[in-house]
Amino acid sequence: MIENTVTIINRLGLHARAAAQLVDCAARFSSQIQLRKDGQSVDAKSIMSVMLLAAGQDSELTLSTAGEDELEAMEAIVNLINNRFGEPD
Repeated sequence: MIENTVTIINRLGLHARAAAQLVDCAARFSSQIQLRKDGQSVDAKSIMSVMLLAAGQDSELTLSTAGEDELEAMEAIVNLINNRFGEPD
């Protein structure tokens, strides 16, 4: 298992479209993928769970991946977040 802290940097935070992108990205991997914010841990492959985090701009999340493709999963999700989910700001 590996963990990484990421900051939501896009202006709208982890809104519906961004959450859907994150879930779609996570679903491509066989590894277990968890997001943690303020002590609440959720399955990153569940849109409802990700939305319940209510992660706005500047929220810090702990991302953990565990499984055969954990490194690839971590890299893909961190890149998605760092690229602002394809949003301009």
